Amino acid sequence: MLVFSKLRHNPGMTIGIFDSGVGGLSVLRHVQRLLPNERLLYFADQAHVPYGPRPTAEIRLFCQQITHFLVERGASLIVVACNTATAAAIDHLRHTFPDLPFVGMEPAVKPGASLTRNGKIGVLATAGTFESQRYASLLARFAENIVAYESDCPGLVEQIEVGELESEKTEAILQDAIQPMLAAGVDTLILGCTHYPFVMPLIEQIAGPDVTIIDPAPAVAQQVKRLFEAMKPEVHQSETAAPLQLFTTGDVAQFGRQVHQLLIQPSETPPELFHATHPQ
Repeated sequence: MLVFSKLRHNPGMTIGIFDSGVGGLSVLRHVQRLLPNERLLYFADQAHVPYGPRPTAEIRLFCQQITHFLVERGASLIVVACNTATAAAIDHLRHTFPDLPFVGMEPAVKPGASLTRNGKIGVLATAGTFESQRYASLLARFAENIVAYESDCPGLVEQIEVGELESEKTEAILQDAIQPMLAAGVDTLILGCTHYPFVMPLIEQIAGPDVTIIDPAPAVAQQVKRLFEAMKPEVHQSETAAPLQLFTTGDVAQFGRQVHQLLIQPSETPPELFHATHPQ
């Protein structure tokens, strides 16, 4: 069970977004662009990052607890901004919270299969995503005649979590993942982890200009906007931006530095940061 500091509850329409760490900020930034004045809550479960190696039952428990937390603070739509959490828990969450709409993340296999020119795609994701039934179903439905090359990029999530976006170690991890795919002839590369767009410059540098790179976050943000505005259109009359509230189960000072590195522009109002703790 998670224990959180008490916060003032704000009624009204709110979008809750969560991830094991900072990866979901890559989704949040697109949601912000489409719904700039709506109230957004973001939860980073950094005490448990990365989710990839964890058992499915454990991930489901974390996701259920986080959803409770966000709902208690007014969330009326939840974005599971983590491919691993979506694969492990989104069906469980929809069963547990039947009246709550969820938007999840999954590797963009369908668009990748439609965009490839030679039938060879590369997928960068976590081991938890690759081992899931949801990923297997995507391949079976949309990539029957496609060859998919996969890499779980060991250590890449951890590098991004500590802010090492351009280091030699980060580049080496990506070289090890992408170069064999290029040698095999892939012409389309799918980012199957929400952390990975934060190292897009390195990915583009390694992959080269002839490889199409797919980040599903913009399409997910569009789906969030459609669902949110369809729920109660009369509510959406906000003319000024609501303060962005972010929560972490990790170190709040470090999280603040990560948020400013990955999300906040110098001209923007700093978000409100809060700490959530796990009891011993």
